Amino acid sequence: MTSTSSTPSRATARSPGPHRVPPFQRGPTNPGPGLAPPLASSDAASGSGGAGLEPDAAALGDLPPDLAPIRDKVLAGVRLSREDGQALFATTDLNALGALANAVNESLNGARVTFTYNRHLNYTNVCAYRCMFCAFRRDGDEADAVVMDMDFVRDKLRREFTDTMREVHIVGGINPALPYGYYLDLLRTVKAERPNLHVKAFTMIELDAIAEIAGKPLETVLAELREAGLDSCPGGGAEVLSPRVHRKLYREKLPPERWIETCKAVHRAGLHTNATMLFGHIETTDERLDHMLAIRDIQDETGGFLQFIPLLFHPEHTPLERLGKTTGADALRTIAVARLMLDNVPHIKAYWIMLGMKIAQLALHYGADDIDGTVEEEHITHDAGGTTPQGLTTAQLAALIREAGRQPVLRDTLYQELAVVGV
Repeated sequence: MTSTSSTPSRATARSPGPHRVPPFQRGPTNPGPGLAPPLASSDAASGSGGAGLEPDAAALGDLPPDLAPIRDKVLAGVRLSREDGQALFATTDLNALGALANAVNESLNGARVTFTYNRHLNYTNVCAYRCMFCAFRRDGDEADAVVMDMDFVRDKLRREFTDTMREVHIVGGINPALPYGYYLDLLRTVKAERPNLHVKAFTMIELDAIAEIAGKPLETVLAELREAGLDSCPGGGAEVLSPRVHRKLYREKLPPERWIETCKAVHRAGLHTNATMLFGHIETTDERLDHMLAIRDIQDETGGFLQFIPLLFHPEHTPLERLGKTTGADALRTIAVARLMLDNVPHIKAYWIMLGMKIAQLALHYGADDIDGTVEEEHITHDAGGTTPQGLTTAQLAALIREAGRQPVLRDTLYQELAVVGV
């Protein structure tokens, strides 16, 4: 694997045309896009690299009548409405929808697809909640129940992580037996053993529970977690921001309005997060759309989201196993709609662990521009019947992206350091 030192940073991926993502608000760990160097001449000449491309109106000229008005709004830089989103979900021409989403993606990112060198760490699977879509949780007395102590974490960091790894993704169950100090010690242990790692840890659900255990305001807890080593937060736990789905499937978790307020508080504290949406269970397309619009509204206010990640539901070993898994076409449609509706979120992720590698490759032509990372060890999806590998190497991910006709670019968590991966 080789890289070029003249690769542009994230700012160059912004569209030079009408469909423009506004810059993030700046904060202590949200430094904003800054100014990027120009494309290397070889990349510019070949049409590769990340410079945004002006959407080709002629190439979109044959869209069906239900998509033509939406195409015109996109090309004019007009924000799409809820009614537009309903039309996108309803269209029968999946390829036309994908072409429109792809044009928007290429206007922002050119041919580039980003990924990172990361590893997951699930510190506990013991959880007080009984969400109906979850196969990961344990009560605590099972043989495979996990609570990692600091000696175990320290040994794992030394044996399984490397000096060149960029990110550790830390999430776990809501385990009321863990004291507040556990979470501070966990962060400090990671930073002491692997100071090179960006620590992306704790969903909004976990942060709310940690603040309750601490008996302190969330703002105080966030400041103390940051001091201990927290660099950003993942986007899980939102599931679908629908009161109906919340009541039926995960009533013990934060209700949608509280998840939103927690997320805003995290952004105000200067921490970037991602935003996820678990789809393919009992939610309707209107509920998916409302979720996307809620994310768009938060982003308008805070500017704190880095990515939107549609998570395809895996039903095995859950009470919802009877539902089966949704289709690849539904996954591609959802990714395409997300790219078109979320005009202020810079990146749409095709999470290969949940989508599968083949659908993830296709998604790179349906609006997605990021494919996550090496992952190395994943339990939440695999406990629910996931069949993808536990992890992929950077070379394997680069080959996957290149086979899809895109240019692989290795990134850090905040998209501030990008390096094109050579053949």
